[in-house]
Amino acid sequence: MLASEVISRLRGIYPPAFFERINDPFYVLVSTVLSQRTRDNVTIPATEKLFSVYGSPQAIAAADPEDIEKLIKDVGFHRVKAGRIIEISRILLEEYEGKVPDNIDDLLKLPGVGRKTANCVLTYAFRKDAIAVDTHVHRISNRLGLVTTNTPEETESGLEHVVPRQLWQYVNELLVRFGQDVCRPISPKCDVCLLADLCPSRVIRITE
Repeated sequence: MLASEVISRLRGIYPPAFFERINDPFYVLVSTVLSQRTRDNVTIPATEKLFSVYGSPQAIAAADPEDIEKLIKDVGFHRVKAGRIIEISRILLEEYEGKVPDNIDDLLKLPGVGRKTANCVLTYAFRKDAIAVDTHVHRISNRLGLVTTNTPEETESGLEHVVPRQLWQYVNELLVRFGQDVCRPISPKCDVCLLADLCPSRVIRITE
């Protein structure tokens, strides 16, 4: 199966990354919210700086928004995100006993949490079978011919049908890292790609 071969090859070159070492669902949730439209090399230091001062829903909910903004100022839309993580913290305290819910329906009720963020939390924080689809996953899945879709939501559904369930939790991390390193949006490095023999898009580029 193509999807299994893709995941197998990528697992061979990408060791478990940052979130594999984190077992705090609240940390994963906040970090994923901060990561929206922001690169990992900015998100991770900002999250660590934030949690060095405010390490719990109780602390963030009671914080001055300006203090949160200063700690996360390097991430995109930091003022909006500061308000969101404060509101998320308050909701967790009021409705979930301070705990991050472990199901997608409740996660989607939180401010600033869409399907990608919710599925990241389920995958990385709770090790549940879920496929988080961002721009990298959407682009690469279509380039490889795993799916033929127009939206991330369609890609999520399509991948669920072609990727064995026991591999779902690896899809996001592996394709994101692959998309950053090799299968870039513009000028992908097809000449060094370990998936070149599987990729119909590469054949198209060569014959043009």
